[in-house]
Amino acid sequence: MTEKLVETENNKAPKGAIVDKFSARDGCEIRYALFKKTIAPRQGTVIILHGRNECIEKYFETVQNLSKRGLAVATFDWRGQGGSDRLIGDPARGYVDSFDEYVGDLETFFEKIVLPDCPGPYFVLGHSTGSLVALLAAPLLINRVERMVLCAPLIELNSPRYSMRALSTTAALLNGIGLGRMYMAGGPRPREVLPFAGNKLTTDERRYRRNTDLFKKARHLGLGGPTVSWGQCVLQSLHGDYRS
Repeated sequence: MTEKLVETENNKAPKGAIVDKFSARDGCEIRYALFKKTIAPRQGTVIILHGRNECIEKYFETVQNLSKRGLAVATFDWRGQGGSDRLIGDPARGYVDSFDEYVGDLETFFEKIVLPDCPGPYFVLGHSTGSLVALLAAPLLINRVERMVLCAPLIELNSPRYSMRALSTTAALLNGIGLGRMYMAGGPRPREVLPFAGNKLTTDERRYRRNTDLFKKARHLGLGGPTVSWGQCVLQSLHGDYRS
């Protein structure tokens, strides 16, 4: 093993994890982890696809729950986040050139890691960005994956001030004049942990503290806001019929 998982007092890694990196088609190094089932009979393998600004460590609890049901788990950090290679000089900026790169990394993960090393049948569990990638990759997965469960899929960008058309036009313009690496929303990740009260993501304080403790200990795993390029990639991907 050439990689290690980050643990905190309240978030221990499942035992027996295999952690390493594989090379994507363009040479980008992608961190992945494999987790064995803990009970018989064997039920197959769940491929977990993370959301933006997530990493393998955020899914330890989910992995343990699946393992207790006889399911192995295979997962990896998307390029540009977690423990995978960053694509631009500032590691805090959420950046990607195209969501096709995410789809290609998923395909390579299947070819190099899942098919040779993980027991079938195969299932996909996606969250947010991961769910969108699963939809984009569905034609490639149709003969490999039995079922997909897609939580909070990123199939729309909600803005109180701008329509999707306005966001798309603005992102394309900014990217076209060389500002694709500029923050589209948010900014650098705050150095101080934000208070639980008022956060917009969860009502579960225990899990909120678990996640903030993780990124406090391992800041290199986290990101700040998404860049213009990342936002444009989302908007381009949403031109399909996935919202139906």
